Amino acid sequence: MTTAYDFRLPALEGGEIDLSQWKGRPLLIVNTASECGFTPQYEALQYLWRTLGHSTPNGLIILGVPSNDFGKQEPGSADDIQGFCQRRYGVSFPLAAKSAVRGPHAIPLFRWLADEGGFLSHPRWNFYKYLINREGKLQRWFTPLTRPDAPRFLEEVQRTTFKY
Repeated sequence: MTTAYDFRLPALEGGEIDLSQWKGRPLLIVNTASECGFTPQYEALQYLWRTLGHSTPNGLIILGVPSNDFGKQEPGSADDIQGFCQRRYGVSFPLAAKSAVRGPHAIPLFRWLADEGGFLSHPRWNFYKYLINREGKLQRWFTPLTRPDAPRFLEEVQRTTFKY
């Protein structure tokens, strides 16, 4: 049976991100873009990373997956994306290389997320959020309209993060 921990992605800065390194930790996977109306969500994602993520030994891992699939809103190079995210929002959580997240060219992780979540979970725009539980299964997904600082989102993240 496949879990989120079975996937590897190219990293934005080169190399590879092996999700198995976070086995047993909850994951929040977000398809991102730098030139989108939802881009300010990076700020709340970074806040979650600082408060529930890297500062907590078994805390939430946030993984951004930049994509140019929607409105061509991530046109830049890896250096452009990294620089923008750090300068504008102080992003320090892991970022994958720019990847396709929909259609026949979608990376395997996003094909798996779509299969696990069903038809409505397929990303239709930037900043879809996929919450993975400690067993590596899709717990819940959220559209871009649900901000990372929305009470219902935070409740679900905290329930997943602090459930042992």
